[in-house]
Amino acid sequence: VEERGARITIQTPGPRTPDLENKVITLYGIPNCDTMKKARAWLAEHGIDYALHAYKKAGVDEKTLRTWVEELGWEPLLNTRGMMWRKVPQAVKDNIDEASAIALMLETPSIIKRPVLDTGKERHVGFKPEHYEKIFDT
Repeated sequence: VEERGARITIQTPGPRTPDLENKVITLYGIPNCDTMKKARAWLAEHGIDYALHAYKKAGVDEKTLRTWVEELGWEPLLNTRGMMWRKVPQAVKDNIDEASAIALMLETPSIIKRPVLDTGKERHVGFKPEHYEKIFDT
């Protein structure tokens, strides 16, 4: 484990997925989040190295977020089930659109659904073991 600021590189023993061999895999989120813990455990169990980007320490830059929104849409990225969403004023919730969602996610990165997995080729939101199995061809 190598830690640099808000990015932690986790190296695990075991085989790597050939298609992702030379790609830097980044897992974005909050380390203490239960879903993040499950995703991190799955990656470790399958010997997949990744860099952890902690939102609370490093936030998320606008260029990265806009790239995600362009690729995935803003709705899958906005966590409307969590505590942070419940704190959003009703007037903001009632009028949410792409621009206001991006502003909200930049201001409060912990409102972004977790984890966001960046394989270097594509991005994925959330964690389900069967989905990760397909991504990493395990």
